[in-house]
Amino acid sequence: MTTIQTLTCCHSDEIVTDHFTTLPLTAESDLFEVADRCAALVSVLIETDDSASRTALCERLLHALQKLRELCDVELPPHLIAQLIQGEKLNSCMPDCWQETAPQVDYALALVRAILGGTLPDNVEKQLAGLLHDLVWLLNEFVKEPYISVH
Repeated sequence: MTTIQTLTCCHSDEIVTDHFTTLPLTAESDLFEVADRCAALVSVLIETDDSASRTALCERLLHALQKLRELCDVELPPHLIAQLIQGEKLNSCMPDCWQETAPQVDYALALVRAILGGTLPDNVEKQLAGLLHDLVWLLNEFVKEPYISVH
């Protein structure tokens, strides 16, 4: 009789969650880094069932989105401008009526606050978390779209 070993990792979700809840954003974090962090956090959030972990992730996401919102009003550093110039601007992932980043971040912040409120039925919270996930991923893609023309 052959014994087949299986690999298990009992606490993998907790390790990933701990990593994202304790890793701080620095003052030097740029728009792209913060957008990537938001996308990573929201991805872990929708896969997390533990209430305490979800709350910690939401709080961390709230902080990251607030940082992203601040960066919407700050002039871009040269290294990001160089990346935004590369390539031709194709069709945006966002409709024309959503071409401003700040209101989209405000929508995401409102969704996180609603989820953190703890008063929603579980199915509504889950659906809002899914909407939040999709919005944050769209934002992550949108802020990196080439839009600056070379003159």
